[in-house]
Amino acid sequence: MRRLMKGRGLNTVCVEAQCPNQGECFARGTATFLILGDICTRGCKFCAVKRGRPAAPDPSEPRHLAATARELDLRHVVITSVTRDDLPDRGAGQFAACIRAVHDLLPRTSIEVLIPDLDGRADLLEVVAKAGPQVIAHNLETVPRLYGQVRRGADYARSLDVVGQVKQVAPSIVSKSGLMLGLGETDDEIVQVLKDLRGEECEVLTLGQYLAPSVQHFPVKRFIPPDAFERLKEIALGLGFKYVASSPYVRSSYRAGEAWRAVCGK
Repeated sequence: MRRLMKGRGLNTVCVEAQCPNQGECFARGTATFLILGDICTRGCKFCAVKRGRPAAPDPSEPRHLAATARELDLRHVVITSVTRDDLPDRGAGQFAACIRAVHDLLPRTSIEVLIPDLDGRADLLEVVAKAGPQVIAHNLETVPRLYGQVRRGADYARSLDVVGQVKQVAPSIVSKSGLMLGLGETDDEIVQVLKDLRGEECEVLTLGQYLAPSVQHFPVKRFIPPDAFERLKEIALGLGFKYVASSPYVRSSYRAGEAWRAVCGK
């Protein structure tokens, strides 16, 4: 998988963010594409992706991504990106181009995009939505109190608004979000975020254990036991989420195709 991606000049968030599930997913022939390079303009304290000055977007990236998805015969393609505050459209155009390229080569394949906050601009979200993904995800990552400590340049209210904009811009698109647990949040704070997400019509939720990529990153404050993840799943389902993945190794794109098919009954 790594050789294939490197040969096409592509990146995966699986490798760049040090996902603990990459061995399982690579063995299944699945991966989450990371577009717009592997350098982020923000550099959150929890994230392993490098921070710096990114290169200009690669115009051949959409074509190479779609060709790779076809070679892997993917039924559900997940596309995410680094945050690109340096671009006028924050990368929305490249997302749209990648979506259209996959639809052209694999018309029966569903597409999920995990987007940055796009500065909270509904017009940029609409650019992505009009390209026709089946799922738009934006992760809140943590509770409001911890944003200043772990999410450089982000704002809880803005991110929550992005989740809510999905249904406003395109009601037929599935809305998804996720949280990392173990950063120092309380159980009550977690439940309040779940209520906030449901208030914005979020349908799919992922909850996983935060694991610090290195000693330079934000430290793990606690390890949540599996039974606590199960309790949170039951609470989330009771609030009206249509699909919840909740366990220590869950990440936002883990078995995303299964979540999509469960929500849509396919």
